[in-house]
Amino acid sequence: MPGRFFLGGEVTTWRVYTSVDETVDIRIQLIFALAFFASPFSFAQSSQQRIVPPLHTEGHRIVDSAGHAIRLASVNWYGFDEKEYVPGGLDHAPLPRIIELIQKIGVNSVRLPWANETVESNPAVPDYAVAANPQFKGKRAMEVMDAVIEALSRAHLMVILDNHVSRADWCCSETDGNGLWYNDQYPEEKWLADWMALARRYAHQPWVVGADLRNELRNGATWGGLNPKLDWHAAAERGGAAVLRGNSRLLVMVEGPNYSTDFRGVDKLPVRLPVDHRLVYSPHAYNTSYGKDDERFEERAGFLARMEPGAPVWFGEMGTCQKLDCAGNAEWFKGFVRDVLAKDSQLGWSYWPLNGTQSSGRTRTYDATETYGLLTPDYREIAAPELVEMLRKATQ
Repeated sequence: MPGRFFLGGEVTTWRVYTSVDETVDIRIQLIFALAFFASPFSFAQSSQQRIVPPLHTEGHRIVDSAGHAIRLASVNWYGFDEKEYVPGGLDHAPLPRIIELIQKIGVNSVRLPWANETVESNPAVPDYAVAANPQFKGKRAMEVMDAVIEALSRAHLMVILDNHVSRADWCCSETDGNGLWYNDQYPEEKWLADWMALARRYAHQPWVVGADLRNELRNGATWGGLNPKLDWHAAAERGGAAVLRGNSRLLVMVEGPNYSTDFRGVDKLPVRLPVDHRLVYSPHAYNTSYGKDDERFEERAGFLARMEPGAPVWFGEMGTCQKLDCAGNAEWFKGFVRDVLAKDSQLGWSYWPLNGTQSSGRTRTYDATETYGLLTPDYREIAAPELVEMLRKATQ
């Protein structure tokens, strides 16, 4: 008689027969299924299968269209914001292998940084940057972005688009010219137009679920205030409106001033968007962000998780050395995972970065080892299994 058998997130058809050999085959399938669900990869696969995009917010929670609470567990995969204009690793490994490793890590989403230069100039990508993916040779940056997002979506990995910089380069400093949401070459009008165009470009793709408006505001950016050239709160409302005009189903991630570590004033001056249930606040957290001062963290960012009326919190960047062998830095990170992420199941996070190697840029050397990266320099294995397991245990 025909039946249905659930195997690793996919349904496999089977039949029951009376022969001993075929009965044994079914037992083997059952054993395989149990082993599959016990593996790290199956954790990722099964969690992705439950997600039904698009997403929206309910108080401090992010919820999918089926009503499931979703904890955004993400990796940052940089490169569309850098001098090669493509994500790192396409020179070393085929795109499907990199996506397989993202699934194996156990996350459900990818924060994909991009530069206004990449979107507006749409340069041809250098052959060396896609050497392991010959299908991309001769392509332009936005064609590669389309293909990467399509591949992530087929794997049921959600995508958060992140406007990381205006001019493509390594981020971040006070002197890199990318500290505000605009500069002389890329004024606010272009920033808004780029966001609307990108939101519309992927409006057909439900697995593109979010828009991180701007990375790590600095250079005097303020939350409110009298100077409109520095008032990030007002600009974030304009940027969020542009995104939602392009695609009203997207979440809108809003970072804060001082490298997204300082959200003081949000309680009195929250972000208002033209579409309800779309706002997410996105602090960043590194060893140097708040030091060892718990009160400083609570005052500047921690309070967001308890503020009413509430909005979800997603730590859009956090990271440490891949081998956890960097003394105080590693100890700080372990404490942050243990004392913050593990204690609040509604907090989302995004590890920086997935990349196993550096892209070209200020203070960077192309193809040098990325010391915070989760993947090996050949992009074929996980380089930080202890770190990955720590995150998995704290947030599953």
